[in-house]
Amino acid sequence: MATDQTTVDFLLDQLASLGGASTKKMFGEYCLYLSGKPVGLVCDDQLYLKPTEGGKNKLAKVVEGSPYPGAKPHLLITSDQWEDAEWLCELVRATDKELPMPKPKARKPKK
Repeated sequence: MATDQTTVDFLLDQLASLGGASTKKMFGEYCLYLSGKPVGLVCDDQLYLKPTEGGKNKLAKVVEGSPYPGAKPHLLITSDQWEDAEWLCELVRATDKELPMPKPKARKPKK
């Protein structure tokens, strides 16, 4: 089941105060970015954040799940937790803070 665009729109609206939150569609699902850094995935209308200590510390109860078969476990953030935009922004910010910037892609040589 692919994620509905309205789910992504709501999530981005909740994260608007962060400035720089965006998504990119991939295989019917979405990758969530903060200032160009991938911090999580939105799959089957659920939010999965990359696991970090800062993120885990913001959760009352840590629940992990796999966004797709074969994926490493991520922190599962249920849609009812998205209602508190301030808390959600703090959680995403804490996750982002501990993740490295992605390595630049190698350029293809000119022919």
